[in-house]
Amino acid sequence: MDWKTKNADMRDKLRVMNRTIPEIAKGFGVLSKAAKEAQVLDIKTLEFVALGIAIADRCEACIGFHVEALGKAGGTREELGDVLGMAVQMGGGPSLMYAAKALAAWDDLFGES
Repeated sequence: MDWKTKNADMRDKLRVMNRTIPEIAKGFGVLSKAAKEAQVLDIKTLEFVALGIAIADRCEACIGFHVEALGKAGGTREELGDVLGMAVQMGGGPSLMYAAKALAAWDDLFGES
């Protein structure tokens, strides 16, 4: 399954869940909005942080969403490479596997390799 489809499928699943637990979904939405409106760091930097955490926590769906957001925020494949390297340095072998997923997501979503 390509990453555009994976992201769309997860968004569909989240919509269903959000209808089941609307107050939790609303609270998470408020938290997410506040985190992205940081006072000092730009959105691209924040997305790099989020992606590093997604790799470390081994959240494939999070990787897809944050790679997509990173590309929209003006990130480059070269910058992504630096973040992936740091994620691997901090997380070892498991992060290496999820860093490879993040690079594959980038290449699939933004047509690079």
